[in-house]
Amino acid sequence: MRKITNEELGRPTPEEFARRAKMPVRVVLDNVRSAQNVGSFFRTGDAFAVERIALCGITAVPPSREIHKTALGAEQTVGWDHFASTAECVDRLHAEGYRVLAVEQVEGAVMLDDFRPQPDVKYALVFGNEVDGVDQQVVDLCDGALEIPQAGTKHSINVSVSGGVVLWQFFCQIYAKRYLCRAENPKI
Repeated sequence: MRKITNEELGRPTPEEFARRAKMPVRVVLDNVRSAQNVGSFFRTGDAFAVERIALCGITAVPPSREIHKTALGAEQTVGWDHFASTAECVDRLHAEGYRVLAVEQVEGAVMLDDFRPQPDVKYALVFGNEVDGVDQQVVDLCDGALEIPQAGTKHSINVSVSGGVVLWQFFCQIYAKRYLCRAENPKI
C-alpha cells in the first residue's frame, strides 16, 4: 500500500464544491462554547457535503483563529448563518420544511443505528452545548431525537465527535447513494 498524495485525491476546488449537490442536511449548533469544536463541525460538514451550519447563541462565528485551527479553511467552503437563539433557528427551519432532530439522550429518542432517513426529506440536526447538551426548550421544539448507542461508562461523546458519527451515518444513507453512485470497494 502507498499513501495517496493530495494531488491524486482529485479534490474539488472551492468553486467546484460550491456548485456540487449537497446532502439535504443542516447542522445546528446550540450554544457550543468551544471554537475548536465549531471548526471541527465545519471540517466535517465540508467532508460530508452538508448544506449549511447554523451557529446559535454563544457559538463562535468566523472569522476566528480558533475555528480556523480545526476547520483548516472549511469555514470558507461550508455556508453558515448565525442566530441569536437556537429556538429562532428551529422555527425558521420548520418554516423552510426541515424535519428537526435533536442529537440527545431523551425519552423516545431513536438509536442512530435504527434510524433510516426518509427520501426527499430535508433534515436539520441539533447538537448541544458541551456541558448541558441540547437545551430542553429546543428539544421541545424538535420533531424527534437521535441517540448514539454507547457501551462505556461516560454515556457522552465530545460534541464534534458526535457530529462526525451522526453525519457519517447520514452521508452513507443519503449522499453517498444518491450523489456519488459508487459501487462498494471490492478490495476491502
